Amino acid sequence: MSHARLEQPHHKQIDRDPHPRAALDAGAVRDAYRRWAGVYDEVFGGVSGAGRRRAVAAANRLPGDRVLEVGVGTGLALPLYEKRKQVVGIDLSSDMLRRARDRVAKERLGNVTGLLEMDAESMAFEDGSFDIAVAMFTATVVPDARRLFREMRRVVRPGGELLFVNHFAAEGGLRWWAERTLAPLSRVLGWHPDFALTDLLDDPHQAAEIESCPPFGLFTLVRVPNQG
Repeated sequence: MSHARLEQPHHKQIDRDPHPRAALDAGAVRDAYRRWAGVYDEVFGGVSGAGRRRAVAAANRLPGDRVLEVGVGTGLALPLYEKRKQVVGIDLSSDMLRRARDRVAKERLGNVTGLLEMDAESMAFEDGSFDIAVAMFTATVVPDARRLFREMRRVVRPGGELLFVNHFAAEGGLRWWAERTLAPLSRVLGWHPDFALTDLLDDPHQAAEIESCPPFGLFTLVRVPNQG
């Protein structure tokens, strides 16, 4: 596993004025994922599978058994956790959670101890409730990714770990153009296509590991130690 990108990413500042970012709110997210819930696994499950496997493998290697999955969705990642990991999942979409509960029951995932409808930017958990928090393809969905990051830091104990898998905006080329073009459609899509790592972290050097994931480096795994 290569982590040669630790000193980066040096994303150039993108002028978004010609294509203003459409604001997301909880209602927009719920509406979007109500539309996606029935086809999410088929449409996104394959392309996001490698990133999901990388994130859970990283969580399985880390010390501590109390895991929070933020934005658990339909529960695609839940069967991948080692049985010793006690997993709680949260999501804003009741439609997605219904499918996650069906998956847990069907696959008899006894180590999944809770699936809760909850706002990731304002969690009901006490400080330091978990050893690890994992957010897969969630940071681009929430209205305020930095608030999400602060909440994840709060509910993870000092010395624990935060893991993110996400699409981050390209620095140039055709993909960069496409992301900017799609940005005004964020409310319809349910995520921000032009999302940058600096939209999540005040300082990208907070990350201890940054790893590109298949396919084609479209997604990135980021590990951030929770230093309190």
